[in-house]
Amino acid sequence: MNFTSEKAIYVQIADRLCDEILTGKFGDDERIPSVREYAVLLEVNTNTTVKSYDLLEQQGVIYKKRGLGYFVTPGAKQQILKERRREFMEARLPELFRQMRLLGIGIEEVEERWNDDGS
Repeated sequence: MNFTSEKAIYVQIADRLCDEILTGKFGDDERIPSVREYAVLLEVNTNTTVKSYDLLEQQGVIYKKRGLGYFVTPGAKQQILKERRREFMEARLPELFRQMRLLGIGIEEVEERWNDDGS
């Protein structure tokens, strides 16, 4: 995984796990990799991964079963979607619109590009 300086590494790891939940790699009540397994996979310190899992547990995205590991909380996908949509609409979209105005890019041009992209 390529980390950026934009966010703390443990937050980027949490985001990646959320991405994997969103894509369906891990479903409701499904076990996720252990802290150690994920740390090895991402080539990071185990303590950093622990911090990521703690964050996700506090957010209610994952939960721990003693002796069995961590699992995806039922409804986590919808919770992640709701939060990410909110964050996009409140934080990213206004900045995107500001940049579009500065650069003289109209919504029609964006829509054309969206349609050309095959999405």
